[in-house]
Amino acid sequence: MAASLVRRDKKSTAAHLKADLNWTDNSSGVRQLQELLDSVLNPEKPAADTEALDWCKCLIAGGEGFEEFCKTVRSYDNATLCGLVWTANFVAYRCRTCGISPCMSLCAECFNNGDHTGHDFNMFRSQAGGACDCGDSNVMRETGFCNRHRLRTGENVPSVPRDLLLMSEMVLPRFIICIIQYLRDGYTEPDTSTERDLQKVLQQLEPQISFLEELTKMGGAMRTVLTKILTNQQIFKDLSVGQEENVYAKKNYEKYLSALKNSGLVSVEEKAQSGAAEPTRGAEAGALGLLGAEAPASPDESNKEEDQDGGQSVGQRKRVKLSSTAKDPSIMDSLKHKCFLEELLFWTIKYEFPQKMVTFLLNMLPDQDYKITFTKTFVQHYAFIMKTLMKSQESDTMSNRIVHISVQLFSNEELARHVTEECQLLDIMVTVLLYMMESCLIKSELQDEENSRHVVVNCSEPLLKNNTYWPLVSDFINILSHQSVAKKFLEDHSLLMLWMSFVSFFQGMNLNKRELSEHVEFESQTYYAAFAAELEACAQPMWGLLTHCKVKETQEYTKTVVRYCLETLQIWFDAIGFVDEPAPNQVTFHLPLHRYYAMFLSKAVKCQGLDLDSLLPHQEMLMKIMVHPLQIQASLSEIHSNMWVRNGLQIKGQAMTYVQSHFCNSMIDPDIFLLQVCASRLDPDYFISSVFERFKVVDLLTMASVHQNAVLDGEQERPMLEGALTFLVILSSLRIHLGMADDEILRAEMVSQLCMNDRTHSSLLDLIPENPNPKSGIVPGSCSFEEMLSAVADFKAPVFEPGGSMQQGMYTPKEEVWEKEFDPIMVVLRTVYRRDVQSAMDRYSAFLKQSGMHTTGNPWPPYKERTPLHPCYKGLDRLLHCKTLHIVIFTLLYKIWLDHSNMSEHVLCMVLYLIELGLDNQVQEDKEDEEPCIEEHCHDSWFPGTNLLSNLHHVINYVRVRVPETAPEVKREKDPPPSTSADASNFGQNSRRLTGNWRENVREAQVFSLVAERRRKFQEIINRSSTEASQVVRPKSSSTRWVPPGTPPQLVTEILEIRESMLSLLIKLHQKLSAKQNSLSATWLEDMETNSHAHGDGITAIERILTKAATRSRQSKRSIQEICGKVSPPVAPKKNSPTDKNTMDKDERRQRARERQQKLLAEFASRQKSFMETAMDVESPDAEAAMDLGASEVMESEVLYDCVICGQSGPSTEDRPTGLVVLLQASSVLGHRCKSDETKKLPTTDDEHIYPADTCGAAHDVRLALMQRFFKDSSCLQSVSIGWEGGVYVQTCGHTLHIDCHKSYMVSLRNDQVLQGFSVDKGEFTCPLCRQFANSVLPCRPGRSTEVVSWHMPTNKKTAVLVKEVEDLQEQLGLFPVSTTTESNLSKEMESVIKDIKNTTQRKYMDYGKNPGSPDNDFLFMYSVARTNLELELVHRGGNLCSGGASAAAKRSCLNQLFHVLAMHMRLYSIDSAYNPWTRLTQVAQRRDDCLDDERPEVPMLFRDCPSLLIIFVLTMPQPLRKGAE
Repeated sequence: MAASLVRRDKKSTAAHLKADLNWTDNSSGVRQLQELLDSVLNPEKPAADTEALDWCKCLIAGGEGFEEFCKTVRSYDNATLCGLVWTANFVAYRCRTCGISPCMSLCAECFNNGDHTGHDFNMFRSQAGGACDCGDSNVMRETGFCNRHRLRTGENVPSVPRDLLLMSEMVLPRFIICIIQYLRDGYTEPDTSTERDLQKVLQQLEPQISFLEELTKMGGAMRTVLTKILTNQQIFKDLSVGQEENVYAKKNYEKYLSALKNSGLVSVEEKAQSGAAEPTRGAEAGALGLLGAEAPASPDESNKEEDQDGGQSVGQRKRVKLSSTAKDPSIMDSLKHKCFLEELLFWTIKYEFPQKMVTFLLNMLPDQDYKITFTKTFVQHYAFIMKTLMKSQESDTMSNRIVHISVQLFSNEELARHVTEECQLLDIMVTVLLYMMESCLIKSELQDEENSRHVVVNCSEPLLKNNTYWPLVSDFINILSHQSVAKKFLEDHSLLMLWMSFVSFFQGMNLNKRELSEHVEFESQTYYAAFAAELEACAQPMWGLLTHCKVKETQEYTKTVVRYCLETLQIWFDAIGFVDEPAPNQVTFHLPLHRYYAMFLSKAVKCQGLDLDSLLPHQEMLMKIMVHPLQIQASLSEIHSNMWVRNGLQIKGQAMTYVQSHFCNSMIDPDIFLLQVCASRLDPDYFISSVFERFKVVDLLTMASVHQNAVLDGEQERPMLEGALTFLVILSSLRIHLGMADDEILRAEMVSQLCMNDRTHSSLLDLIPENPNPKSGIVPGSCSFEEMLSAVADFKAPVFEPGGSMQQGMYTPKEEVWEKEFDPIMVVLRTVYRRDVQSAMDRYSAFLKQSGMHTTGNPWPPYKERTPLHPCYKGLDRLLHCKTLHIVIFTLLYKIWLDHSNMSEHVLCMVLYLIELGLDNQVQEDKEDEEPCIEEHCHDSWFPGTNLLSNLHHVINYVRVRVPETAPEVKREKDPPPSTSADASNFGQNSRRLTGNWRENVREAQVFSLVAERRRKFQEIINRSSTEASQVVRPKSSSTRWVPPGTPPQLVTEILEIRESMLSLLIKLHQKLSAKQNSLSATWLEDMETNSHAHGDGITAIERILTKAATRSRQSKRSIQEICGKVSPPVAPKKNSPTDKNTMDKDERRQRARERQQKLLAEFASRQKSFMETAMDVESPDAEAAMDLGASEVMESEVLYDCVICGQSGPSTEDRPTGLVVLLQASSVLGHRCKSDETKKLPTTDDEHIYPADTCGAAHDVRLALMQRFFKDSSCLQSVSIGWEGGVYVQTCGHTLHIDCHKSYMVSLRNDQVLQGFSVDKGEFTCPLCRQFANSVLPCRPGRSTEVVSWHMPTNKKTAVLVKEVEDLQEQLGLFPVSTTTESNLSKEMESVIKDIKNTTQRKYMDYGKNPGSPDNDFLFMYSVARTNLELELVHRGGNLCSGGASAAAKRSCLNQLFHVLAMHMRLYSIDSAYNPWTRLTQVAQRRDDCLDDERPEVPMLFRDCPSLLIIFVLTMPQPLRKGAE
């Protein structure tokens, strides 16, 4: 019967069967149709056969043409939703004004037919695909519906005739089961030998699935039929198994059951593996092997696991947690299907979401019954979806397709709430997320690497690297945007705890360990994955939850989250073995638990009116909480100071990402806020000292001129000190979470970005952090982005450039913004590149000059008054009013005044900023909170109280300092020290470096140590035992962590006479900055009252501070007037023209520079005097007159240098040397000189040579080789010169600069991202003034331009006596020009330039002796450098060093400085008197016992090279080199 039907015409057969089915007794028609379908839809036929599809179309149409049937069915479409589905790269619209869900989107037709005038909308290219939400009031407001869907046209559609879709209801179930049979048959288990070929199966099925998709487009009537078929359990039951006799169907059904077996979250294989996990794999095995066993299979298995990890098996611990909280056991179990829809989705997942299937399933969504059932089915398969995704090779594509579906389901709040209640959606999502992350856990190495029990995600795993978790996290964020779902989540405590344990997986991930020896071989890029994971998996859900905790009614939710944050943090601290000190040289930028805690605290105080103290833990916990965020802030400074340079560029990438606009509000802002909370509640002295210890600058904070830092190099100290002070300023002044309204935050963010650079609208929108201000402007009561932008910026219209291209329109800050709102602290906080801070300052300077507010010199960052603190955070002001900070401020002011090393303008700027903040934010004196003044608090003797205003005028008389024995203070204090007052104490000496009898010294000298004070307070607060509390340093902080190898130098106690107050130091700094002795008169306060503006330089800042101090305290005013009166006695007013004033300033600067050098020159003069007494007849009156003349010339003719970087003029000193900009080059030019004047020809035959034998280089090589055949090697190396080939030529442009300014300049070049034509890492740079290429700096020796010494004085001593005196003096090599007993900055730089000279040429041009690397080779090389440069200078000057020649070359000669450097180096060599050239030259008779029989003789004097001998004598004589009088 079926065969005859198949052979007949399809249309007529379909019409006949339809007529039979319309009869009352239609059993015959049903039977015939079933038989026909059995034949047509036989799954054993190849799927590519289109005959079956043609039959289905005809049967469904019931004899009509299929196109006409489609039109007829569409006429009965009753859908009120658009539901148009699109795939990736489709252009769609999103209107934030109309949207309820952030994921809402519209197709172009619905958008254009709706009214969105003036709305906040954008057109976008879809990334994953989507569907139009027009008509869905759960996702968007009805006012945004298009004309068609607003009218609800579907309500007036007539009902569908019964017979129209009769055939569809009969045929489609068989068609769908046929597709399912094909899918079952095509699936092969992945672990079998047959390779999966899913694409081939899908390709064959494409026509059938396209047909289903076509059916869905017929409208609501057909979708209703499909929904009934897909969701009908009875039909599925009847058709799923297949007929008994059908072996093919049976086999496919078994395949289906086999595939189902492993569909649970924990598959059969994994359950089997969990018992056989190798015990040697530790925590990782625990996490992977025991991925999700619901409970231990047996007590034996449980015990086995406990033994494996010491009772703390990661897998077991998590497994127990999960099984106890997962309310729905079906999450774990294998799936069971009850309808076609469930199995279709199952195969869609198995085949990794083919696009056609996804589109078909989504096209059905406008049917509400289908939507509810499908959503439940999707949730039921959720764990299986994620499991498949993790194994997929094409996870990116699959992720997009998953989100394409889920975003349509979970954006609807009503539906999301429904499945949350009925299907435990939240439990499933959190559980699946946990299982997903557990697959890539590793043991944390943070803190206690060996004993840590904490586990973190491994950022190098594909799961994180490829963002495979993205679809799941995206869904979770989506459902948390619904208030009803979020509240359910916040009310479920077990779920919250589970979520916190998930967040803890990211706590401390991607740990960085500082490389100390060699550069890291492979730069890991895992930080991309780490930052993306924290932002998406932790921060975004946090912001979602925070949006529902904005009113007082939600207080309990916040309290619960805070409580669980603290509990989880405590678990974390215990797991990593943390007590109170972070492990050195480690940093992680990922602390999501800290940030959750911080943000919920902020919201609780800001929006819910909760008392901060009720949410804070005890003091010990607060101390622990502050450590790791503080470590990050210190590490940022370390990274910018190049301390992490061996870790490669990726560490700088992390530091930049941490503050970048998309991350800052979820990372650095919560960290700073948390530190502000800790600072407001902890002891301020403890907090301040913690900051300086973390920034490693404790050793620098001493009033002694010399200190030793055990953990920082010299060039790192200044940037680290600047970083510590800048951090304290940010901490004290930032108000983002401390009282600023959202509008104020948005304004501050916008101003800071605009001040760095002009911005386009789109770039500004991207740079402003999204939270806590959504940029959409739909939040009630908030100012919109556009309104704020127009308030702070002017728009510069687009302009056409000459080439025809158009420059985009830009926004630039208004003038009043520069004047009143420019906040350099906010700019520093938001700067990714350091050059942006300079850019902001340059733009600010240009504005001030243009407006006439500040026209001379460079302005300082302006001081900006802060909005008042929220009452809960008032304790933060105590930071500015604590003795420790005041000691630091006093010490730094003193060091800056005395020009100590590593002090900078930035340091002074930040110190002044802190003082001004303290004056503007006074603390109410609370006697109960005031710390009792007891003798043990050794720092109490510095200042009487904690108030900055009263401490400003307090005078410090004497200070004890602990300094190395070689420090200048020790030498100057030879006499018994003056009696010390009660103010005597020392500050900032790190206790770790002190010697064994230190405790006795502490009791005697009252030495104050930041570290000791901080630890003492820590131990007091946590009530440690008395024996432990008495220890200054805990045993855990072993000295091996900080002290470098070798015994630290002996420290001695010295007493400095200070007699200064902070006010007196400020006034002296004012004089120093203005370069005027009388910069402040005694009556200047009366004149300044109206002129305390915020714009200007350091002079203005000091004046502003002094004015504020005088206004707020009578005592301060009296002190200021008294100090000004003492420092500058009253003088009659004198009018000066601007020209006279400039001349006078310059003269004064020179005078002050001379005065500063008198102390150093006096010491040098005394040495010179002692030398003169030994070298001449002291009774000669002529000599005495000459000595007096020489002393007078010393004062009058000292050499002053102008630094081309800072512009200051002054002499070169040992502490702050000046240097010549030089270029060191290897040159073989001299070696090519020939005796003959014949013209050189290129060689044309083998016999000719390009290098003839009569060249200078060849002649000297032959000479040295000949000497070495007959004479002693060391003697030969003093008898000739080298450098004819590969000699080092030293050239200069003639410009000078301070060595420390040069180092800062090099640091700025390293940080500059612009591509340069030279290698900064090799020391190359361009002269800051003339831009000439250079690669080193040659230090200038301190002293005078002309020196009058004994060698030019008449003497009546015999020649033999003078020769003997010279020999005796040669025993004291090293006294001139620099003492070798103390290592000054000058000697360090001289050693540095010697290294540069050696590195300039190749080793083969330095080692001519038989023992490579011997001191003899070094000695030869040194004086040969002098010879090479003299010879080349002769060439430049036309053959005469004294007259004529090239004048420009003479001006730019650096021979004087070069000879001093070489002399200093050569005088370090001790020459045996028997072989001393001077002895050889001046001795009367040749001694026969010079050499032993087995040694070669010395080179006779007459064989030696005369210029070489002369240079050796000049460079080794114990006498300062001088420039000859011309």
